[in-house]
Amino acid sequence: MTKLVVDIKQEIIAIGCELHIDCVDELIQDGSKYSSLWGANIYPDKKIDFVSLINIRPKENNRSMEIQDEKIKEKVKNIIEKLLF
Repeated sequence: MTKLVVDIKQEIIAIGCELHIDCVDELIQDGSKYSSLWGANIYPDKKIDFVSLINIRPKENNRSMEIQDEKIKEKVKNIIEKLLF
């Protein structure tokens, strides 16, 4: 499993960090806004899961480690597939 964070506004990815928050830090240093960043994991068989501690955002109605908004989940998936697969 490889951890990554997607900026859904800029359509960029930070990948391979030990923790998702480390990828967040890299993207913020490059000008991303936290509200646009969502965590995911990819596996060698190209399976994607949308689970990360950084996804817990009660103010944005995401009370789970998994991305609950299907539109956001689809954006994250599309960006990952476009840039990595």
